[in-house]
Amino acid sequence: MQSFLNDDFLLGTNRAKKMFQTAQRQPIFDWHCHLSPQEIYENQPPDDIAQLWLGGDHYKWRAMRSCGVAEANITGGAAGEEKFRAWAACLPKLIGNPLYHWTHLELRRFFGIEGVLNERSAGEIWREANAKIRGGGFAPRELIAASRVAALCTTDDPADSLDYHRLLAKERLPFRVLPAFRPDKALHIAADGFLPWLKQLEQAVGHPVKSFHDLRQGLLERAERFDALGCRASDHGLCYVPFAPATELEIEQIFHARLLGNALNQLQIDQYQTALLQELAAEYHRRGWAMELHIGPMRNNNTRLLRQIGPDAGFDSIGDWPVALPLSRFLDSLDEKRQLPKTVLFNLNPRDSYVLASMAGNFQSGGAGKLQYGPAWWFLDHIEGMRAQLATLANLGALGTFIGMVTDSRSFLSYPRHEYFRRVFCGFCGELAEQGLYPDDGEALDRLTEDVCYGNAARYFGLA
Repeated sequence: MQSFLNDDFLLGTNRAKKMFQTAQRQPIFDWHCHLSPQEIYENQPPDDIAQLWLGGDHYKWRAMRSCGVAEANITGGAAGEEKFRAWAACLPKLIGNPLYHWTHLELRRFFGIEGVLNERSAGEIWREANAKIRGGGFAPRELIAASRVAALCTTDDPADSLDYHRLLAKERLPFRVLPAFRPDKALHIAADGFLPWLKQLEQAVGHPVKSFHDLRQGLLERAERFDALGCRASDHGLCYVPFAPATELEIEQIFHARLLGNALNQLQIDQYQTALLQELAAEYHRRGWAMELHIGPMRNNNTRLLRQIGPDAGFDSIGDWPVALPLSRFLDSLDEKRQLPKTVLFNLNPRDSYVLASMAGNFQSGGAGKLQYGPAWWFLDHIEGMRAQLATLANLGALGTFIGMVTDSRSFLSYPRHEYFRRVFCGFCGELAEQGLYPDDGEALDRLTEDVCYGNAARYFGLA
């Protein structure tokens, strides 16, 4: 029996262990995360480990609710130590959950704490971890640098001032902090917040937005500002990728109706989103940006708690919308005009894994791995999900062109998730070599490891 989280964790073969030695030497490019550029710039150390761990982690919040923890000890006004102890008491129940592994990897990698966190050990670990925090080294920049991060891409609204990115660009940092363009609020025309967001965009661009033409122009102006600060990627969170073509006049009429406060039907929403996505994708292609499409979440399911706590608090789940046909037509409409940008397809529903991985192969031209079947994401971000993603890509595409893992996180302690992925990846490839399904060629496997863990992403996003 192996001991918990030993050096060979997830590495079941000798070849996997050798590959992981190579993986460990690679820097991290976290090309999709939700870290705050303001927090990175201000660089304030945390008050305690509860603030670091539980301040905004809806993964943990969701697990705590499943274990019966009162909301006061999750998102409410309880003291940090009470919340920490509540989380510690949940952990023994989370056997097989990646949160169990991530929690203990973070304790070991950042705090040097080898023990197991549970209700009995919570007090001792609370004191030891907070003593380490008081001793220094836990400010955001220090945590990023200690994790050997070469660069990270935050997630930024087009109406954001980008002030903190401008300030960070002037700093002499051992890593790069780049904005990523996420125009979800522009796309969700039927949302309650759409009209207030338009006012924010008007302030950002300095002119009225009274038509779809104005909106397009304003977003292109903001893209120019993002580009000047090193933006390499856009990002879109979608239930499904729509495809409902319409004339320019119809799109203007839909936009005008929304400005008047009229309700839109689903066809009108799809027509508007199709037109705007096509315009944006053409701009991404022109700038050499990658377009990330996160497909499949069903958001804000719990109305009562949404009203009480707000969005992004653990009330989202997997949706089951049809994906294949509209995605195919959307990508094809861009490819026909030679305006298809580099594209990363993330799926949340495992049902759609082979759909997206095979779809990527339809449009592979203009560079190795131009269309990417993205890493295991959100509800699939665990050992089984990562292995399934790797196997799907290996079966249907070219695993050697894969651009690797991201944290998709708001936490500065989340970088061991890259280690977690790298262990799964080395374990997966090592098994293929062990079984004679790939030559036990150390040089070739090391090169593959370097590429998937860092090099492919650095080249794909123009970092290298």
